[in-house]
Amino acid sequence: MSQTSQPIVELRAVEKSFGPLHVLRGVDLALERGKATVIIGESGTGKSVLLKTMLGLIRPDAGQVFVDGQRIDNMRERDLVKIRRRFGYLFQMGALFDSLTAGENVAFPLAEHTKNSKERINQIVAEKLALVGLDGIQHKRPAELSGGQRKRVALARAIALDPDIVLYDEPTTGLDPIRSDSINDLIIKLKNELSITSVVVTHDMTSAFKVADRILMLHRGHFIADGTPDEIRNSEDLRVRRFITGDADAGSDEQPVQETLL
Repeated sequence: MSQTSQPIVELRAVEKSFGPLHVLRGVDLALERGKATVIIGESGTGKSVLLKTMLGLIRPDAGQVFVDGQRIDNMRERDLVKIRRRFGYLFQMGALFDSLTAGENVAFPLAEHTKNSKERINQIVAEKLALVGLDGIQHKRPAELSGGQRKRVALARAIALDPDIVLYDEPTTGLDPIRSDSINDLIIKLKNELSITSVVVTHDMTSAFKVADRILMLHRGHFIADGTPDEIRNSEDLRVRRFITGDADAGSDEQPVQETLL
């Protein structure tokens, strides 16, 4: 199989449980290089577990995980370090270090994982902050920034090591519609300008429809929908339609798993 046709990330029959909670039930997923894949689904259905499984932070109970054809679920922890450097991860609330400046936050992975000089690190920090529209705020601390600015600093940190893949966990949570749209535009910009493969977990359907090349819906440990934004928007599956329209009238018979885990 050629590199261009080989999935950049692939999950095969992945299973994951936490005690009695069976979260992922034989999940299959192949991610196309340079595309934006959005994963939707009710809270507690295992979307964040899926991201952490791709990254090797959570090991599946069964099944296999591949990055560029290389199996990673059975790798030793020290061998996973190189694989993880190919990923950027935007945490749900940004997860900036409050005690560090914006510039120091972006510099952190560079200082930890490269042998670049201080001058080169400062140059890269400026480049990444400029890419997200924030060069010049290096000396400000997170408390001095707006919610949208903190998310953009976190995104600059996520791309500091020039990853091939960026995982976004609820990137627009806590932001107003205008700032949310600026994050959506950044996701698209990074995909188009840097050929980054994007995986976005979100409840924000406006964001999902804007950034996605492909949308999947996770329900009870399985994907029940997989298609383009238009195909998902026009789905006849009632579970999909209720989710994307926010219609709770019919209720739900699902017992969601603790969101703190998933």
